[in-house]
Amino acid sequence: MVQNQPGGAPPDAVADLRIRSVQAFPISFAMPPDRVVRHGIGAAVKRDTVLVRVQTECGVVGWGEAHHGRGPTSIADLINNTLAHFLAGRSAAAPVDAWGAVYARHLASHGQGAGTMIALSGIDMALWDARGRYWNTPCHVLMGGERRPVRAYAGGVSLGFQPAETLVEEVAALVAANWRAVKLRFGDGVARDVPRLQAVRRAFPDLTIMVDANCAYSLADLRRAADALRDCGAEWLEEPFPAHDHRSYAEAKPLMGGVPLAAGENHYGRFEFHRLLEDGSVGIFQPDLSKAGGPSEVLRIAHMAGAWKIPVCPHIATGGLNHAATVHLLSAIDNGGWFEGDASPGNIFRDALCRIEPDGDGMVFAPSGAGWGVEVDEALIRAHPVIAGPGFV
Repeated sequence: MVQNQPGGAPPDAVADLRIRSVQAFPISFAMPPDRVVRHGIGAAVKRDTVLVRVQTECGVVGWGEAHHGRGPTSIADLINNTLAHFLAGRSAAAPVDAWGAVYARHLASHGQGAGTMIALSGIDMALWDARGRYWNTPCHVLMGGERRPVRAYAGGVSLGFQPAETLVEEVAALVAANWRAVKLRFGDGVARDVPRLQAVRRAFPDLTIMVDANCAYSLADLRRAADALRDCGAEWLEEPFPAHDHRSYAEAKPLMGGVPLAAGENHYGRFEFHRLLEDGSVGIFQPDLSKAGGPSEVLRIAHMAGAWKIPVCPHIATGGLNHAATVHLLSAIDNGGWFEGDASPGNIFRDALCRIEPDGDGMVFAPSGAGWGVEVDEALIRAHPVIAGPGFV
């Protein structure tokens, strides 16, 4: 497309990148029965995501990814029939201006609803991609960063509730594939959760282990599991409680024996993260670029957290666009922590867009190329029409 070089916007950049259209595409695929993973929120029977396409006046196209929000058609409808109208006359050259337009016309007057923040996330991600493509520059450079190694752990919808011996086998395969850290799942009951963690620790004494309870724990559960988390050297305990349960997080922190609490994938925008800062209970922030307001907002959250020396380890969504954008952002902030690599089996929307895997040192790098460095073949959209029904049962 336009082959401008970085180093200052040409006088016509705002006009060139004026938004001509915004379109969202909800897509799905069913998981084969032998690849269904079960954890604290149920069994993952299908995968959904929402791809967002922004067309600009000069012909540059940017792509983003909005989280499905358990209702992919609703997220797409919100983008196509409401938020797109607020972007009329705006330019991809100024994604903060476009973000502010949606905030002023929708979020400020109707509350910071999760659906709107998720939808806006996909739009904002696409605007960043368009800017990068226009200036033929990777997004991490536009964000002020450089292509550098980022620590990675194996996460996503994987390593679920299964017998300890088969869990150890699955972890062994990941370690053989250069993953130096993994995330295990709690929420199956302390009597089953703890032995799984202990089995993995015995098998891999030097492995970094994160633990995610998927909001399925009570304070009583945490009291029973806290010693094992500490003794096994857990890197963090993620979302033991729902995002809004601030009191339980506050009561849990003193019980953790130095293991930090992590949260953020179900917090939306800097305003909800501000509450986490005020409470002081959560030691690791995990905003999702496809949920929390897009790259523009996650940058704000990261900078805000940086003043409190809190690392940012973003949650990832289904598709490769989100994965690529996350590594770009982690390459551009000074409090970037771990990248959550998607180790789930058979993720078509990862493999068809951008599969990010660690090198021999367990590190990942942002894709090279303009924007997010990801090419979207629209045949993927046509081949995977949205599937009705819940993604977790």
